[in-house]
Amino acid sequence: MLFTRMKTIAAAALGVAMLLPLGACGTTDEATDSGNSGSATIGSYDVSGVKKDDAIAKLLPESVTKDGKLTIGTNPSYAPAEFLDADGKTQIGYDMDLARALGNTFGLETEIVSSNFDTIIPAIGSKYDLGIAAFTITPERMKSVDFVSYFTAGMGYAVKSGNPNKVDENDLCGLKVAVETGTVEEEAINETAKQCKADGKKDIEIQSSKQQTDATTAVVTGKADVFFADSPVVGYAIAQTDGQLEQLGKDFDSVPNAIAVKKGDTATVEAVQKAMQKLMDDGTYDKILKHWGVESGALKTAEVNPDVEG
Repeated sequence: MLFTRMKTIAAAALGVAMLLPLGACGTTDEATDSGNSGSATIGSYDVSGVKKDDAIAKLLPESVTKDGKLTIGTNPSYAPAEFLDADGKTQIGYDMDLARALGNTFGLETEIVSSNFDTIIPAIGSKYDLGIAAFTITPERMKSVDFVSYFTAGMGYAVKSGNPNKVDENDLCGLKVAVETGTVEEEAINETAKQCKADGKKDIEIQSSKQQTDATTAVVTGKADVFFADSPVVGYAIAQTDGQLEQLGKDFDSVPNAIAVKKGDTATVEAVQKAMQKLMDDGTYDKILKHWGVESGALKTAEVNPDVEG
């Protein structure tokens, strides 16, 4: 049986913004994004009212606090979770608002560094204190980092409006499928491609891009038949492309997103969990998600390394 409703090892950090080219992208790592983004129709939620919690801040080790900054790695091509504002520099989105709220809770300056998605986890604990890029918890990733859950998202497909290529979500063999490099969506579609070959069907042409915006653009311009991403990303892409895209089928495989922390750094893990839980309990978290229209993905409890299916 063709494996097209790809059972996730987890949903990945993907994203989409508008499809206009931009220049530099703010604070960057050497492997930063040069992809497309565009004007934000929603600005950041104001988290200036979030004040330092001394008890929680004291939990952080000196390795995090010594420079006075909370350094976070992200990939800002992933609207509405993380993407670039109209200035082409400022990282915005619900993840970024939560990141800055965490920094305020710790009494630290939040420094967000833009990088390619697949380079973030390997750099946590060295270049970054945390990774916040809509990471989904997977057993494989848990070998490298610890996680604190904060959101849940399904997965979905997007095609050109009217589905002119008659894409069937239950049979992607022979199609051009766009994904972001390093995500579990890419891994899942690779598995589907193997199954197509095993079944003697036409090959899937997998178009893997460093930025989700490129994957989205590929569908809009007809270079790909379908893109595969998290459900909030699909919904935002549809809203931001003025009717050029539509969702194919329904969301599936809802799984938690989480903040990545250096493996074994129990002090930072505890601090992040308590800080996120405080934001959930005092209403800041709900206000941020509602601001971005993604409150359906809200969690009540921030958990450390919750169980997931492999």
